[in-house]
Amino acid sequence: MLIATQNPIELEGTFPLPEAQLDRFLLKAKLGYPSPEEERDVLSRFQVSNPLEDLASIVEIPELSELQGIHRQVFVEESIRDYVVRVNRATREHPDIKLGTSTRAALGLQAASQAMAGIQGRGFVIPDDVKTLAPSVLSHRIVLKTQALLRGRAEEDIIEEILSTVPVPAE
Repeated sequence: MLIATQNPIELEGTFPLPEAQLDRFLLKAKLGYPSPEEERDVLSRFQVSNPLEDLASIVEIPELSELQGIHRQVFVEESIRDYVVRVNRATREHPDIKLGTSTRAALGLQAASQAMAGIQGRGFVIPDDVKTLAPSVLSHRIVLKTQALLRGRAEEDIIEEILSTVPVPAE
């Protein structure tokens, strides 16, 4: 498992990842800046010592492996699977997208949706799982056309647009 941070401003000494490498990250989460209160808390926690040095595992590797396997048991009805495929393929046909998402993206969207359903105590995926996770799973995997970037389009907005146009299966 890898969790990484990306600094969009300072690129000296770093290079943007190629699309093929970005495609291997399951999710992209934009955290933004902390609130003033949260930032003060960070300063307080780090004033005397580095709390990161005292981090302890909350789960052992065998248990983590087991948890990772459980999500695969969450049922994905055929119409939901078809919905994932249609959303994924729509990224390849959108006029503002130069490079759409791969089959790996569809696999990731299905797996993340299964995990979401499991976390919520359901043994099956619903369309809302797919809709909720699609921006985080797909947005970093598309490459926008220059004209779209110049118009200020954002990847997440285009994924939301796709979600609003691809018919949702009846539940």
